[in-house]
Amino acid sequence: MNKRNLAIDMFRGLTMLLMVFVNEFWKVFNVPHWLEHFATMEDGMGLSDIVFPMFLFAMGMSIPYALERRREKGYSTESTLKHIFSRTLALLVMGAFICNQESREMTGNRGLWVLLMIVGFFLTWNQYPKDWKPARWLKLLGIILLVALALCFRSTDGGLFQGLWWGILGQIGWMYLFCAMVWLLCRERTWIIPVIWAGLCLVNLSVIPMRDGSQLVGPNILADFANALQLGKCYGPIMGLGGVMLTVADWKLSDRSSGQRIGLGIAAAAVLAVLGMAAHTGWIVSKNLGTLPWCLFVCAISVALYTLLRCMEKRGWTGWFKPLVPAGTATLTVYMIPYLFVALWVFVNPTIPEWLTGWVGVGKCALMAAVYIACAWGLTKAGIKLKI
Repeated sequence: MNKRNLAIDMFRGLTMLLMVFVNEFWKVFNVPHWLEHFATMEDGMGLSDIVFPMFLFAMGMSIPYALERRREKGYSTESTLKHIFSRTLALLVMGAFICNQESREMTGNRGLWVLLMIVGFFLTWNQYPKDWKPARWLKLLGIILLVALALCFRSTDGGLFQGLWWGILGQIGWMYLFCAMVWLLCRERTWIIPVIWAGLCLVNLSVIPMRDGSQLVGPNILADFANALQLGKCYGPIMGLGGVMLTVADWKLSDRSSGQRIGLGIAAAAVLAVLGMAAHTGWIVSKNLGTLPWCLFVCAISVALYTLLRCMEKRGWTGWFKPLVPAGTATLTVYMIPYLFVALWVFVNPTIPEWLTGWVGVGKCALMAAVYIACAWGLTKAGIKLKI
């Protein structure tokens, strides 16, 4: 368990690279439609519709490794629970801050507020050297800064800082909490996890309207419980537990030959794709609605990609990943770097050149994604790295 799974790092790194890449599309014109988000009722999905759920899948894969590693190191259950709750809280707090500044018109200097927000994040959750005495004071300074920013926040309609929908990081936080607790409760009886996953799929089918506008099941207690547990339409936990199940399968098949494992991985991806097509007869593929066909197709792509990366890892074909290592190991840092550029963008307020269109604009987005990863690499070398 102590040996790091490089295939998961590569999977996570690729998804983070794609996340910061597609997040740049708002700064260019006429991006090819298959790269963008599809409209809510448009039956299909583009690249932008699969990268975030694939990241949730990658996080799910990491959970058994992380929690079992803590167990092997002798951490108590109470300590692990504290670790899970602290990580969840950190993601919810960061998600709430990002969501407020992205979703609402602010009074005052937005660029300065965003810049101080990122500084507060790094002060509070930086990976400081162990037993470094100034660390506690820097963390306290970060907390004070974030509290001050929350208290000073005002929207143009006079609104105060709010929880809203928690943002992308908040969604990751709720999903992480759910999947981590499922793992702690079911680690000795892993057969229960697929049962829970199937139950989540049924809840998803019951709360999302079918193609004709009707619902498979009307208002029901399962949907009420899902909302109470912050699961919503359950697509996040479906992705996350899908990742957990793939890790469990990887462990159980560790004594099989490489060829057998690749064959089983391809077969699992094919089964998920077939299930997705079956669900597609009743529901459209829609990321915004979080429909089950979309979930199953993303899970199929994730299993297929991981199988490929696992094969490449076994054969030693990993040199191509070296430039992307920060995206796989300093993932949260990479995610935050673009917000420093957002602050700069607000300060400068540039006009988007008309020639940044089509594939030229896409190339610019790819270049910026590479710049963000390079910046994260530089910060990591300087001892600055977000760690929750």
